[in-house]
This record gives sequence, C-alpha cells and structure tokens, in this order.
Amino acid sequence: MLPVPPEVKPNASPLQGANLCSRLFVWWLNPLFKIGHKRRLEEDDMYSVLPEDRSRHLGEELQGYWDQEVLRAQKDAREPSLTKAIIKCYWKSYLVWGMFMFLEEGTRVLLPIFLGKIISYVENYDPTDSATLYEAYSYAAGLSACVLVWAILHHLYFYHIQRVGMRLRVAMCHMIYHKALHLSSLAMGKTTTGQIVSLLSNDVNKLDQVTMFLHFLWVGPLQAIAVTALLWMETGISCLAGMAVLMILLLLQSYIGKLFSSLWGKTAAFTDDRIRTLSEVITGIKTIKMYAWEKSFEDLITSLRSKEISKILRSSYLRGVSLASFFAVSKVMVFVTFITNYHLDNMITASQVFVVVTLYEAVRLTGTLYFPMAVEKVSEAVVSIRRIKNFLLLDEISQHNPQLPSTGETIVDVQDFTAFWNKASNTPTLQGLSFTVRPGELLAVIGPVGAGKSSLLCAVLGELPPSQGLVSVHGRIAYVPQQPWVFSGTVRSNILFGKKYEKERYEKVIKACALEKDLQLLEDGDLAVIGDGGITLSAGQKARVGLARAVYQDADIYLLDDPLSAVDAEVSRHLFQECVCQALKEKITILVTHQLQFLKDASQILILKDGKMVTKGTYSEFLKSGVDVISFFKKEKEEAEPSPIPGTPTLKNQTSSGSSVQSQKSSLLKDAAPEDQDTENIEFTLSPEDRLDGNVGFKTYKTYFTASAQWFIIIFLILLNIAAQVAYILQDWWLAYWANGQSTLYAIVYGKGKLIVEPDSAWYFTVHAVLTVATVLFGITRSVLIFYVLVNSSQTLHNKMLESILRAPVLFFNRNPIGRILNRFSKDIGCMDDLLPLTFQDFIQTFLLVIGVVGVMVAVIPWIVIPVVPLGIILFFLWRYFLETSRDVKRLECATRSPIFSHLASSLRGLWTIQACKAEQRFQELFDAHQDLHSEAWFLLLTASRWLAMRLDVICAIFVTVVAFVSLILAESLDPGRVGLVLSLTLTLTQMFQWCARQSIEIENMMISVERVIEHADLEKEASWEYEYRPPPAWPRSGRISFNSVNFKYSFDSPLILKDLSALINSERKVSIVGRTGAGKSSLISALFRLAEPEGVIRIDGIQATRIGLHDLRKKMSVVSQEPVLFTATMRKNLDPFNEHKDEELWNALEEVQLKEAVKFLPDKMDTDLAESGLNLSVGERQLVCLARAILRKNQILILDKATSNVDPRTDELIHKKIREKFAQCTVLTITHRLSTVIDSDWIMVLDSGTLKEYKRPHELLQDTDSLFYRMVQQLGEAEATAITERAKQVHRRGVLGCYSQ
Repeated sequence: MLPVPPEVKPNASPLQGANLCSRLFVWWLNPLFKIGHKRRLEEDDMYSVLPEDRSRHLGEELQGYWDQEVLRAQKDAREPSLTKAIIKCYWKSYLVWGMFMFLEEGTRVLLPIFLGKIISYVENYDPTDSATLYEAYSYAAGLSACVLVWAILHHLYFYHIQRVGMRLRVAMCHMIYHKALHLSSLAMGKTTTGQIVSLLSNDVNKLDQVTMFLHFLWVGPLQAIAVTALLWMETGISCLAGMAVLMILLLLQSYIGKLFSSLWGKTAAFTDDRIRTLSEVITGIKTIKMYAWEKSFEDLITSLRSKEISKILRSSYLRGVSLASFFAVSKVMVFVTFITNYHLDNMITASQVFVVVTLYEAVRLTGTLYFPMAVEKVSEAVVSIRRIKNFLLLDEISQHNPQLPSTGETIVDVQDFTAFWNKASNTPTLQGLSFTVRPGELLAVIGPVGAGKSSLLCAVLGELPPSQGLVSVHGRIAYVPQQPWVFSGTVRSNILFGKKYEKERYEKVIKACALEKDLQLLEDGDLAVIGDGGITLSAGQKARVGLARAVYQDADIYLLDDPLSAVDAEVSRHLFQECVCQALKEKITILVTHQLQFLKDASQILILKDGKMVTKGTYSEFLKSGVDVISFFKKEKEEAEPSPIPGTPTLKNQTSSGSSVQSQKSSLLKDAAPEDQDTENIEFTLSPEDRLDGNVGFKTYKTYFTASAQWFIIIFLILLNIAAQVAYILQDWWLAYWANGQSTLYAIVYGKGKLIVEPDSAWYFTVHAVLTVATVLFGITRSVLIFYVLVNSSQTLHNKMLESILRAPVLFFNRNPIGRILNRFSKDIGCMDDLLPLTFQDFIQTFLLVIGVVGVMVAVIPWIVIPVVPLGIILFFLWRYFLETSRDVKRLECATRSPIFSHLASSLRGLWTIQACKAEQRFQELFDAHQDLHSEAWFLLLTASRWLAMRLDVICAIFVTVVAFVSLILAESLDPGRVGLVLSLTLTLTQMFQWCARQSIEIENMMISVERVIEHADLEKEASWEYEYRPPPAWPRSGRISFNSVNFKYSFDSPLILKDLSALINSERKVSIVGRTGAGKSSLISALFRLAEPEGVIRIDGIQATRIGLHDLRKKMSVVSQEPVLFTATMRKNLDPFNEHKDEELWNALEEVQLKEAVKFLPDKMDTDLAESGLNLSVGERQLVCLARAILRKNQILILDKATSNVDPRTDELIHKKIREKFAQCTVLTITHRLSTVIDSDWIMVLDSGTLKEYKRPHELLQDTDSLFYRMVQQLGEAEATAITERAKQVHRRGVLGCYSQ
C-alpha cells in the first residue's frame, strides 16, 4: 500500500470550501455519511489531509522550536525542556480555544439562574399577572438559548482542541522518526525498536489526550468559585459544607494524579520490554521455531505482561474510584448541604432547592470528571514527554565526515585514526590506522573475526567518531551491508531506491549484479513484491539486490562489507569481475572480504588484527616481503573458494567498488544523471490489511467479557450496576418523601404561607444517610469490578493472541509485516488496557443514569412521554445511521496505522544504508505520507463524532425548549417541585444523553481493537507441538535421514521449490549441500523442520517426520542459520536462554567456536549485555555465538546453513575441524558456498532449481567432468580447482585406507 501524497490526491476535503454554518454544524461531512450508508468505505473515499495538518509541516515547525530550545539550553548550561518547545509552538491557538471553554463553562453556570427564575414563577403563580408571564417566557427563552449556545461552544472547543492534540501527536511522531533516522551506532545501543514503537503508539497518545483536559485545571477552580458564590446567595453558609466535600475530593484526586504519574512510568517501562521482546521474537521467528522455543518465549512475554498488568490494574482501580466519585459526589454534596441547612434552621424554597441541585450538577462534571482527568492526563503526559525527550537527546550520527558533492577529486584519506565504540573501554576498536584511496583504486580489507574491518567502514561513514586522528571523505558514499537489507516493495523499487528509472542503465546494473536469471524465475519479474525483510528472496538474492541498489546510486565511494559471501562461486566471480572490477572501475572502492583469491586484483591490501593495521601494501609486495602473514594467504589460496561468503562482522550496509587493476573502461554509469536531478519517491509496497465488515458482532462482546470472567461474575456485575442505580434513584425519592411526603424529588415544599413540618427527622436523615452510603459503596464496587474484569480480559486476549501468533506457520510472518503484528500488540492492546475499560464504565454509568432520569421524569409528569418517545426514535435512527460510517472510519484508522510501524521497523533495520545513501529525507517523506494517510482517517473520526454530537445536542436543546415552555403554559396544574425536578433532570439529560450516545459509539469503535485482537487469536495453526504418539526419549540414536519423493512449497498457491527429491543420508555421515543461489538448499532444511508441511516422506531413524509432534521433531536437531538471531540480554542468556546448562559447558562451547578469548575480554564476560540483535558484536561473532548455542544442544543431527559464512577462512577451518571431531558420531548437514570446506565431507548433494542433480562422494564428482560440482570447482580458477581436486584425492585415499585397515 503506497500512500498517495496529499497534494496529488484528487479527493480534496470539502471543509476547505465550507461556509460558516456548514463548519459549525459539520454539514460538509454529509456526503461521506451517504456513501457510508450505501457501502463500505475505502481509503479512496477519505478526504485528503488539510495543508495545515500535514505531517511534514507540523513536524518541521515543532522541530524548529525544539532545536532553538536545545541551543538555548546549551548556552545556559541546563537540560533542554521539550515542554517549553511544545508550549512555544502551540500556546497561541491553545489559549484561544481555552477562552471558548471558559465561555462554555460560564454558560453552564447561567443555566441554574434561569431555572430558578422559572420555578420561582410557578411557585408564585398568578394567572392575572401577564407581565410576570412574559418575564417567565423570557427566562425560558434564555434557558433554551443557553443550552444551544453551550452545545455550540462545547463542540467548537472539543473539535478544535482535539485537532490541536492531533497536530501535536503528528508533529511528535515526525520528530521521533526524524531522530531515529539520524541515530548514531552508539545511540542505537541505548534504545530498541520496541521502545521506539512504544513511543509512537502509546506515549504520543498521552499528548493527544492531555490537550483535551488541560484547560480544566484552571477553569475548574474558577467555576467552583463562581458556583460557591451563587450557592451562598441561595442557601447562605450551608453551601460551604457541600463545597467542602468537593474540595476534599479534589485534593484526593490530585494525590491520585501523582500516583498515576508513577504508575504510568513503571507501566511504560514494562510495555517497552514486552514490545522489544516480541519484536525480537517475530524477527527471529524461524530460529525460534527450529529450536522449539515458542513455549519458553511465550512464558517470558506472558511474565512481562503480568508485571505490566499489575501496574495497569492499580491505575484502573484508581480510575474506578474517580469515576465512582463522579457518579455519587453530587448526592453526597446535596445530602451534606441540606442536613447542614436543616441544623441551621434555615428555610428553603423549591426554586432554591433546584438551583442548588443544578449548580452542583454543573460543578460535578468539571470538578469530579474533567478536573481529575486533567490531573491524571497531565501526570501521564509529563512521564511521556520525559521519555520522548530522553530519546530526542540521544546522540546523532557524527558529521565529522561530510560527504561533499563531487566538485573536485574524490578521496578517502584516513590518518592516524583511533576510535572507541565503548568509551569506557581501555581497548580501542581501531588504533593508528592510516591509508588513502583515490578514484580507480580498490582497497581490500582482510582479517580474522572481530578484527575491526566493519568498524573501519563505520569510521569512513562517520558512524564511529575518532578519539584521535582524522578521516577525510570527499564524495558521495554508497554502502552495502554485510547482512543485506531490503524493504517491502518491488525488486525494482529496492534497486532504484528513489532514483529515476532509466531502462538501459538499469538493465546493465541487473546484468552486472547477476540478477537476470533470478528475475526471470519470478512471476512478475522485477515488479514482483518482496515481503517484509525480503522473506521471499534467498540470502544470495537479497545480497545482490542490495549490491544492485548501491551500483545504481552512482556514488563516488563504494564501501563493500563482504557482499560476495552470500552467493555461490560462479556468481561470486561474476560479481567481482563484472561489478567490482568493471562497473565500478572509476570509483573509490573499499572491499572488506574473506575471499582471498580476489586479492591479487586489489590496488592495496590492508590487513587488520585486533583493531590494528598489521600491514598494508599490494599483493605482489606481500609475496616479495616474506612477511609472516603470507602463509595465511597461501593457505587461503589453496582452500578458499571464489564462492562468496557473507563477510565479516558488521552492522552496516555496503556497496561494491571498482578495481584499478582492470584495463577496460566501464561505461555502465557514465551517463548517469546528477544526484539532484534523478531522484524520485521511494516506493514501499505493503499488502493491504484485511478489514472486517459490518457490526461488531455480539460474539465479540461475549468473547471480550467472558475472556477472564465466568457468567456468574457477569450476572453479579449486572445486578451490582442495577443496585447502584436503584440506590441512586431511591435517594432522590426518599429526599422527596422526606421533604413533602409526595413523589417529587428534592422539593421542600412551602405551602401558601404555611410550613409543612416533617415528623421524626432523625429517621429520615438516617435512611437518607444509608442510601447515600449505599450509592457511594455500590458505585465504587461496580467501578472496581468492571475494571478488574475488563483489564483481565485484555490480558487473557493478549495471551491468546500471543499463543496463536507463536503457533502460526512461518508463512504467516512472511505475509504480514512486523509493523502490522506489533500494531495489534502495542496500539490495540494499549486501547484495551487503558481506554476501553474506562469508556465502558463511563457508558454503563451514563446509560443507567439516562434510563433512571427518563423513568423519574415520566413518573413525575406523565405527559413528558409525548416528546420523549419520538425523541428516542429519532436519536436511535440517527445513532444507527452514524454508526454505519463511523465503524468503517475506525477500521480504516486502525488499518492505516500499521504501515507507520512497518515503515519504522524497516527503516531501523536498514538505518546505515539509508544514512550512507543520504536517503533520510526520502524516507522521512514516506513516513510523512503514511502519517498523512492515518491523519485522514483520524480527522474523519474526530469530525464524525462532532457531526453526531452536534445533532444530538441540538435535538436535546429543542427538547429543553419544549419542556420549559409547556411547563409555563401548564403552570396552573403543576406544583413547583415537579416543575423544578423535571427541568433540572431535563438539563441533566441534555448533557448525559448525547454523552451516552457518543460513548456507545466510542465503545463500538474501540471494540474494533478487540475484534482485531480476537482475529489474530484464532489464526491458522501449524501442526501440533506434540502428538499422542511420542518418539522414544533416546531417538534418534543414529541420525539416519531419508527423503522419498519429497515436494516442498511454502504455501498452497506458490510454485514448488523442491521437486521429487529422494536421497538417503546414513548415520554419522557428513553431507554437504551445494548449489547456485536460490537452488533450494535452505528449503531442504525447512522441509526437514516442517516449517511448511512437505509432500512425500521424510524419515529419521525410521520414524516418519510428519507423524510426530513438531517439538518432538525440532528439539532433536540442532541448526545454525546464515542470519544470526540474538536477543537483548546477556551473553549467557543468548547462549542458554532458559538456564539449562552449567557455566563450564558454556565456556567449552565458546572455546569450540574460537570465541572464548573474545568473551573473556568483554567488560562483564558472559554477563555482558548485548544490544538489540547483538549489534555490539560483529556479524561473524554473532554467527559464532549462534553456533555455540547449537553445539550446546548436543543432538545427534547438526545442520549448518551457511553458519560460518561471515567468518574468516582460518576460523572457518578451525571450527569445521572441531565440529568433525566433536560430532564424529553425529550426522552433520552443511550448506555452504565455500567449497574448500566441503571437500572433507563424506558425500556432496548438488541441488539445482529445486531438484537433486548429484549425490556422490567429492572425489567421484570431481572425476566426472560432466558433473555440476566439477564445473562449480572449475569456476574457482585453475589454481584453486587444482588444490581442491588434490585435497579430494587425499581425503578419498584416507577413507580407502581407513576401510582397508578395518
């Protein structure tokens, strides 16, 4: 899904041309509701975002204020304040809308005054006094006008203030992503993808919410003062008793607000850990499945979730108490006021009673709902702003090495360079390096694992700042990472990377990077869509796409971090000759490599060890000098194959470079357009996310409520809610009975000059007190119970979704980007934790309140039913009509949010490529486009809710007008108590009814999050982890594997990858699997592990693989993949995640993979924390850690899938030697492109296009000049081929002698 830039989107917003009335009553949105009524809304139906709301505009505006604040803080030697930057950016518009809110609340205070005047007229009704009647009509008109003005001001305020919140959120997201694109390597070690996702999903929402309630912090107290003054005028000093209750409550709410702040900080930390762990699990899901670790990681994430939920529950209980106080406080205030008034022997009239009640209602909403909400949201926002500020203050990539445009000679000049990755370490990463590379030169950098080769490239990129020395880089850089990075899009868009498509130039690049055959195999050629992380491509194909991207960039300087390692020997030689030596002939090229057979073509060779330069010179100089290292080269010449290996430890992206040795000129890039003329937007392509249609069904609600509670608890909760409402209404009724013995509420009736005295006041006060206490207790109990049930439901559904995700086949992860999955675990679960329980509780309270109020009104004045029934019918149909569109808009909002997270996760994976290619701006534009698309849906959601609320309030205002005027017309037949009661309840109803309707819609919209979670909690599962039939505990004893007519594909609609493959691997055999990139080598391992169900029969020690559980199968085989998977934990936890081995075993495993010494030198040895994905280790070291992890499992079958491709040949040889010794009694399958390491194998399996072409001993294959294997060896060059053939003979001879001696 590629977002359409708003400036070219045809569906312009009608708001831009709307008149005042249309804006005021949201008429401009009517066409959208008509469409939503007819059919499901699609993305194209959404209106383009307004120019002033675009992500780029908002982000750059706030970024400017933040940059100014940082500069001022540096000048004043203080810490910068993000809050100050936000205030300076938004204070003007925010203050203006604050004035609107002040007027709105002022209008609410006027309502009781008009109400009192109307009741006073009825109280002193005189049919002969027409002047008084007209005065009463004017009061009724004033009451109606106030209600209408209040509604207009209220919705104007909330619409614009929510828009300010949206702008702040969008601007902050822009800044966070902008910061992420410029993070330095050191800074990346201090944060994680999970934390950044949490900032973008949860923290910025706190800013969105705080804007709505912040003004109540000052309006609330002012309103309380005004109400107190009016109450004093009505009841005298007794009003202070009621207001004292409010003040005590406000103080309590302020204390609760501080608790919220503390709890939110702890909750956010647990959320970060959960999302980070989940992100790592999804990224490494293939490894986790092959190691059968799903249950262990499920327990780990569930444990983190339990800690998170414990904090959320405490916050929820506090929220429950706050909401219960909102429900009951007016009753307590009325009771305290009247009891005080009684003891002071004050007289009170009906008009005074209802003025008091209505004033308390006015202050109740602000004082016990909005003000506490403001305190809570401010407390949470302070924590979120601090978290965002800490992220924004992380170090950015050093600008020491500006990539200057090619105005003169390009050059890379490094002089006496020393640098530290870890400044606390005494050992420099690189020390005393000096070299110069000019155009047309190829510098080859070699050395063992961890020597600092990739760090050298980081230094040239500016990622590793110098502590001493100088790096001068003049020219544009292209960088190809050791672990290739591709994003979700077409093959072509990955190669173009924002450059304009030029067919001739593009085809030359495709040919130079050996992609022609691969593209022919893809159904859509170069327009085939690559999934998230390039899962549809093999490692070799991804490496060549990354190399092609770099070549097409036409940079001046090419930094290549062993790009040849992921491909086979033939392709490796092609890439070196056609791409490095010819296409990049005139460029500066620095090539990190383990392919020593190519060194003779390098202009210079730099040998690194332990971060120091051992020596530097040309290949011929080394041969002449007789330095100690020559034996290493000679050995490599004999054993190393031209086949590429993924290289050395690196954290970045690389590209290829040119050789100065070649004499031919390269014409591939000579016609390339200048940098500033041939760029265009990078095209990301995401498969559209599925959306459900229609209502959120009853089944969803049922699943949600019963997820953590039995039916009897649900029934008890319903009864508790009814009991709370009954106590609430009984209190009204009892007060009326106490007042005048009639069915009016609150009225202390004064007869015509005679006071009706209540008998036995103590009895009435006792009952009133009991009902008041019951109202409070029932209110608190039901609130706490609702939060308990719903928050635990959220936890249960999270755990079900987690279990479902972990049991889903690998195909699910291939088809769904990581951002889409994380969106559900962060944003949707966050909504279920935080907003949905609160909204449900609010709705239930308000709904019961509306039912109770309507019931009392009809009971007191039966004719009220005449306007109430049509009013109810109109509102119901309006609600239904609105919901049809609102649901679709909410689903679009959820669906358009996922690409934001996917884009973020993809950008972080390819961060160094983006930085090296200076593509930050293009990726920022893509992020802004995704944000703008989401803002379109969000803005429609915001305005649609105003569309409904405005109509509800206008209808309610008409209802108030009817009731007010009819009451005056029928004044003769009504007593003042009933008029006062009905009018005061009508005013309550106007606010409550529209709020109730809107909250019901909010629930329906938020339930879409539940719907999305439930959808992922019921995914298609792979086979069971355990079957009833379990293999014997000692199985497999011998490790004999047989394949019989095996066909394999990853999905039912994809082409076959393995075709009719049959082979027998006898016990204890060491079998190597070779073939061209994309031949199906890794798919053979996937079939063995049943990552998708194979056709045909695979047997291990006679037991059919498909007849036992997946865990029983996978736990009995050890595997090491080409792409190392490490977690943000200690070295010990990465080796032994679940504490199954002793320290001695861990050290032995490290020694066997040549890592023991390196780990000993780490600051905390095995307790050293590894950064996310092991970024503080080289890629080679990461592979060795994974290999050590596999060795620890001590299984009868070991599988190495290019497991040592990123280590130097000497280490590779030592490791394979150790494996041959340690696993002599085991079956070992090795997939590799390094042919020198396969010659010692017992048998070699040659695959081509998914079919088994050859399966013989190495010596036999080399004797057959027609064999594929023979041709592969010959492609290494005469010297290498001869050495490999000779070694095969020696191995064969030893085998024959061994058999003879036996």
